[in-house]
Amino acid sequence: MFNAINPPKDQLLLDVTHILSDANQILRQEFQAYLAGQLDFLIEAKSDHSPVTQADLKVHTFLNTALANILKLPILSEEGEHHDRMTWQKFWLLDPLDGTKEFIHKRPEFTINLSLVEHSQTTFAAISVPEQHVIYIGYLNQPPLRFCTQTKRWFQYSADVAVEAVIQLGVSHRQSGRQDLLFLQAIEAQHQVKLMRAGSAYKFCLMLEGEVDIYPRFHPTSEWDTSAGQCLLESIGGGIYALDGKAFVYNQRSTLLNAGFIAVTQPKYQQLAFATLDSLPEV
Repeated sequence: MFNAINPPKDQLLLDVTHILSDANQILRQEFQAYLAGQLDFLIEAKSDHSPVTQADLKVHTFLNTALANILKLPILSEEGEHHDRMTWQKFWLLDPLDGTKEFIHKRPEFTINLSLVEHSQTTFAAISVPEQHVIYIGYLNQPPLRFCTQTKRWFQYSADVAVEAVIQLGVSHRQSGRQDLLFLQAIEAQHQVKLMRAGSAYKFCLMLEGEVDIYPRFHPTSEWDTSAGQCLLESIGGGIYALDGKAFVYNQRSTLLNAGFIAVTQPKYQQLAFATLDSLPEV
């Protein structure tokens, strides 16, 4: 749950929420243009065949300029160039539109993912949800904050002490693969399960709101998909773990692709998820 608080005085928090509020406005305008059927709305395929829209590119351009006015650091963005990234010890990690497929399918479950990475660990993160006028933001090991861009009100995360008998699983809108189904069936054999279908990093926001306990993903993501969510979840006692049980680190490999992961809000869900994973047959 989130409780109302006075506005923070930390300048980085204030600066980032300001520029993300502006970026939200850009994305909302682009989404409305797309929903209205704007004939020249640009959608292209990248080299990996994933889609990119004019909305991705406009937010990327805006945030590259705006972030440079806050901290003059390199920016590792999904839509940018990053050939010399392995020399960077501290940098911004950005996905200007996480959930491009959700955007294209006219679902408002897309986000802006932004994080600050220092020596392989995410130390500051924000996930902005334009269509909900909300930004989740905070430093590693401090309770995350929620900022409402319409009312300008601030809220701080507080753990919910209620005991839930139902396991809430976050899953994709798209059809699940075999490993997803086996994982779900194994948990359902022992627990009452509620499925929450949502897009991309938006599921991390639902975890902060107490609506998802475990989010399993058995196909690849990229580092800009997980960094912000991992930081915010670690700050409430959870995290994102590779399928071998290790927490993700950033900008340490030749590839920016992550393998599958398990995201959890609490250690008890981590234990349950990995015990379930260990019980599955080889796929």
